[in-house]
Amino acid sequence: MEKSAMMRSVKPRPPSSRRVRAAPPFACVDHDRTARRGFPEVIYCEGKTSTQIVAIAKEILSRSGVLLATRVREEHVRPFLRAVKGARHHRAARILSVERERLPKRGGVVAVVAAGTSDLPVAEEAAVTAEVMGNRVERFTDVGVAGIHRILAIREKLSRCSALIVVAGMEGALPSVVAGLLDKPVIAVPTSVGYGTGFGGVAALLGMLNSCSSGVTVVNIDNGFGAACAATLINRQLAP
Repeated sequence: MEKSAMMRSVKPRPPSSRRVRAAPPFACVDHDRTARRGFPEVIYCEGKTSTQIVAIAKEILSRSGVLLATRVREEHVRPFLRAVKGARHHRAARILSVERERLPKRGGVVAVVAAGTSDLPVAEEAAVTAEVMGNRVERFTDVGVAGIHRILAIREKLSRCSALIVVAGMEGALPSVVAGLLDKPVIAVPTSVGYGTGFGGVAALLGMLNSCSSGVTVVNIDNGFGAACAATLINRQLAP
């Protein structure tokens, strides 16, 4: 891709006279989102039909070369891949993406650190989102606090990253440990992984909110997407 084409995909476009356009009768697509936030509107697929998702995607792609759809169900995948040219299904992340104009990769690296293998769906949602948004991503899997040596073994690699997304269920201790070891922004993602008194991720959420490591940012339960958005904004400031 020529440099000029790549830059057009990331530079905020001037607000148009038609910032919001309907994909009748169920959606009003925010075409001005790129100008304000640096990335087009993302489709949250929970509660939507395949027909609705495809229609919204086509409307977004009429003005943008990149598209992200999260929380995809299996019944959404085949109709979307048939209808949208160049679409890709990221099964582990439950994401559909289109990158007709790939965003140039920033200099910094976003680390996605998963405490356990069971946290991978949320971790992959974060990793794929961050990649599509123009970040270099490095993944670290199954490094939870039950084997503290595992996180200590990758400390040097983590120290070279611009932002750290740390994903954990159970008691949610890993982000506090990572934040106590490194002077990097830590975005904590509680997951719904765990037994009864984990209350579907509430225990991990409360543990992260009460972290004694200063400066830990916490997103909602299972919200890998939101963590990736925050990491992207941080990386954009550090490595434009």
